[in-house]
Formats: sequence, C-alpha cells, structure tokens
Amino acid sequence: MLPWLSSLHDFPPVTSALQEPNGLLAAGGMLRADWLLAAYQRGIFPWFNEGQPILWWSPDPRMVLYPHELHVPKSLTRVMRKGNYEIRVDTAFSAVMTACGQPRHGQDGSWISADMVAAYTALHQLGYAHSIENWQNGELVGGLYGVAIGRVFYGESMFAKVDDASKIAFVHLVRQLQQWGFEVIDCQMNTAHLARFGAREIARADFMRILQHNVDVPNAPWGSTEM
Repeated sequence: MLPWLSSLHDFPPVTSALQEPNGLLAAGGMLRADWLLAAYQRGIFPWFNEGQPILWWSPDPRMVLYPHELHVPKSLTRVMRKGNYEIRVDTAFSAVMTACGQPRHGQDGSWISADMVAAYTALHQLGYAHSIENWQNGELVGGLYGVAIGRVFYGESMFAKVDDASKIAFVHLVRQLQQWGFEVIDCQMNTAHLARFGAREIARADFMRILQHNVDVPNAPWGSTEM
C-alpha cells in the first residue's frame, strides 16, 4: 500500500519507495511551499498529472551533475561566444514556469499545472525557487527553474523558444553554482540531454548523504546575482 500523507511530518523514509515505478514513495498531502521544502530537504519531489492525487518520488539511482564536471559541447560554446543574449535571474519566475508547462511536441498536456505554478511561485517568494532566464531583444526566449537549499540545486524543468536558449541558461547556472561552492545539481531522472552536459547516475544512498551535509548551510546570495 502506498502511504497517504496527512502531515508534512509523515514522509516515509526514501528507502521504502517502490522499485516500479521507480521511486514512487507516497501520495496525498498538500502542494504548498512548506510541503515542498520539507520534501526537497528529504530528497523527495512531487510529480503527477492533473486528475491524479499528489504523488511524491525519490528514485534510485538519482541523476546528478557535479558543477565541476560540467561539459559544454563545442557547438554550444561557439553559439555562446556570439553573446547575442542576456541572462537574467528571478525577473520572470512565473513566466518561466508557465512556459515550461506548455505541452511539448507529441504531448497532450503537462504535469506543470496552475496549482504547481502557484506553489512554486510561493516558494520563489520565500527565496528558495529560482528562474534563470535567457532574453534576446527584450523577449524571454528560454530558461529553467529549480529549487536551491543550502549547497544543493534541484533542477525542475526548462524551455526554449529558440535553439539552445535553455542550454545557454543552464551553462550559466552551473558555472555560477560552481563559484558559490554548490555540491551538486539534482537532475532527478536519467536523460540523454543532461548526460551530454556531464550528469550521471549515483545511488540514492549517496545522494542522501550529500543532502545530509549540504542542505543545512546558509543559502547563496541569489538576490544580487548577475549571470
């Protein structure tokens, strides 16, 4: 039986997550900023489609990127050298998240619902959720959002209206996180796209040890960031 959450203190240990589907841990609870913080600090994230109850996950293995292991493809380096873009941080959080929630090619819908946008926007207002934005000619053309707690950044989703826009924002983010001494970027699930940038899988137990030593430290100075 999948545990049904009634309190944010009810999250079960991640070791009790299902193997199939990989990482499904619990259901229920509330989609609120305090629940999100409690979950991320425990290595848990929400992921569900409209019409489903809130589902909480902690997969094993876990896809991560260590900032110092970032690999930038040569083709993207050439694009970045042109410099015909501006990277901004936290100037259009809800717009970035809404754009990430637009259905992709071949999809009917998205898991980023209006309720999800509202919950993460509240987390953004508390200083934990952030958007990294690529602007060209005054237009938001790509970016990504995620959650930063201590020295861990939990990546959530990205979008691009023009080629390479989200990739450029991602590279700027990783380089900034490296300067700040971040330990790891959580990429959640294995994708070939992230593997090209140097992300790799580690055991969930190793990921949990990273959290133990890196979430209870002061947050980075996002409010004064320029990338």
